Amino acid sequence: MTGKSVYMFAALFAGAVLPLQALINARLGTAVGGASSASAISFAVGTLGLMIFLAVTKMPNFNTAQLASLPWWAWIGGLLGAYFVATATMTAPVLGAASMVALVIGGQVVASLFLDHYGIMNEAQPINWQKASGALLLIIGVYMITRPTPTDIPGA
Repeated sequence: MTGKSVYMFAALFAGAVLPLQALINARLGTAVGGASSASAISFAVGTLGLMIFLAVTKMPNFNTAQLASLPWWAWIGGLLGAYFVATATMTAPVLGAASMVALVIGGQVVASLFLDHYGIMNEAQPINWQKASGALLLIIGVYMITRPTPTDIPGA
């Protein structure tokens, strides 16, 4: 595998375990009394796992002196992650894993195109017809996955 292929596989695998994570957290939420508690437990276990990973791999320590000079937006990544985990934990049992993930991916693609096009936090990568067409096909796919079927409609 080439260097880029390894990253592509890692991203694909991360996407593959996303619905499993949501379903596990939903079960955890049922056991502990809610999505917020389950999300907090999930983040605590994840933090412990990352600490062990850093210790085992002996990754370089970050420079704590630089923390004070970080811009305000550098701190919201964890909050956005917590929002995602809590939302996935709440919505997966209601929508089902496939619909929840389809909607997440749809939101990610539309937002990513916008962020890339305007160069928000990275170099601008303008939307072209291929990207727009791919997003449109994906949105059609999201609709097809999430649309109500006759068995979803009471009395149908």
